Amino acid sequence: MNSREQNLKALDRLLTIMDELREQCPWDRKQTMQSLRHLTIEEVYELGDAILDNDPEEVKKELGDVLLHIVFYSKIGSETDNFDIGDVANAICEKLVVRHPHIYGDVEVNGEQDVKRNWENLKLKEGKKSVLEGVPRSLPALVKANRIQDKVAGVGFDWEEPSQVWGKLQEELGEFQEEVKKGDTDKMEAEFGDVLFSMINYARFLGINPENALERTNKKFIKRFQYLEEKVAASQKSLNDMSLDEMDIHWNKSKEFFK
Repeated sequence: MNSREQNLKALDRLLTIMDELREQCPWDRKQTMQSLRHLTIEEVYELGDAILDNDPEEVKKELGDVLLHIVFYSKIGSETDNFDIGDVANAICEKLVVRHPHIYGDVEVNGEQDVKRNWENLKLKEGKKSVLEGVPRSLPALVKANRIQDKVAGVGFDWEEPSQVWGKLQEELGEFQEEVKKGDTDKMEAEFGDVLFSMINYARFLGINPENALERTNKKFIKRFQYLEEKVAASQKSLNDMSLDEMDIHWNKSKEFFK
């Protein structure tokens, strides 16, 4: 591992390279915060993939891409005299000090939940009108639901036991089935949303990240289906020419390799 001096030297090198690229490279010189935004989102998703794949080397590379974007935005901010990388670093340092009075002050806590509750209360004292203001509007719905539940739980608005959440989930499933019987698509959608929200809440109580869980299943399904496709292609057939029972033979075999 690098020493603190070596780490600082590497960051200084990155800042120097960013200065040079912004001055000399036509593409880098043309970029704005707006043009970089979608690329940043893509890089964060790629980082998420690397983390789920448990690939440290790829995580390192993707973290570098994300860090580059932070430096890039800071460089653009400095050109309009709004902020620079030092302002960005100092701002987060100040926030961390203020939000951790049990480390940098005289507040006592008894575990993680006290820390989370203090964090949300301090945000309200800073001028936030709602604990939910910190949930980005553009988050994917599943991630947003998880963050909403986590935020309100941080101020004590939460169930007491997992069994209570499980009971609520069963209730929502019953209401969903009632609307399915009636056939009203709009009401079915509303009740299905309640089922998903309750499932996400139950996962939170069990210490499961629902986004990670679903993405693991997505990856597993993709691998199994691609195995099926390979076997079908090897038999010189087409999926469209096969019955579901025939496809199930390869699908069930794929489960031995991708669990």
